[in-house]
Amino acid sequence: MSLESDLYAPVKALLEGQGYSVKGEVRGCDVVAVRGVEPPIIVELKRAFGIAVVLQGVSRLAISDHVYLAVGAWPNNIRNVRKLCRRLGLGLIVVMKGRADVLLDPAPPPVKPRKDKRRLGRLLGEHARRVGDPTLGGSSTRVPLMTAYRQEALRCAGFLAKNGPMKVAAIRLAADAPKAAAILSADHYGWFERTERGIYALTPKGREGLQQHGWKEPS
Repeated sequence: MSLESDLYAPVKALLEGQGYSVKGEVRGCDVVAVRGVEPPIIVELKRAFGIAVVLQGVSRLAISDHVYLAVGAWPNNIRNVRKLCRRLGLGLIVVMKGRADVLLDPAPPPVKPRKDKRRLGRLLGEHARRVGDPTLGGSSTRVPLMTAYRQEALRCAGFLAKNGPMKVAAIRLAADAPKAAAILSADHYGWFERTERGIYALTPKGREGLQQHGWKEPS
């Protein structure tokens, strides 16, 4: 595997085959899989096994007990690697030749870390609000992540591109953007400008943003 993101598709296929809804790069987690009301499965991707991916996995245990490390090469000294993962309560997946195989499922560690309910709520909220799965897990941080917030901002921008300046209430309803007021007011991307009280228009930078993300006017 040349890139961490190359591991994503096999891991996604493995989890989807078990009935999970899988999305990549959700609030810093490479892979998040949700099935019904069960606790989420979190997978951290690395080309090779090492301390970096172990530390990431341990950090994710504050959100869920179901955390896997997925690596793109067979670890050296696999016996000790299994023992380490078992002691920490982490699962282990090896991805080779386009196939993901589970070597070890997570098991409760001797001392369970205290769960961070706020982080868990934010993770599940982002997973639920994000439309589709637009970002590969393990993608470069230099590429803007397609978060639920960015998707909502793009829907607002697309509506304004098609219809011209509009009231916030109209944008919220027509663009299916519950957070339209906050998005338009904060204007983190420089896409929007207020032309009158409660009325917003799209800026030239907003049109560039739509083009950059491949937006097309609905037919």
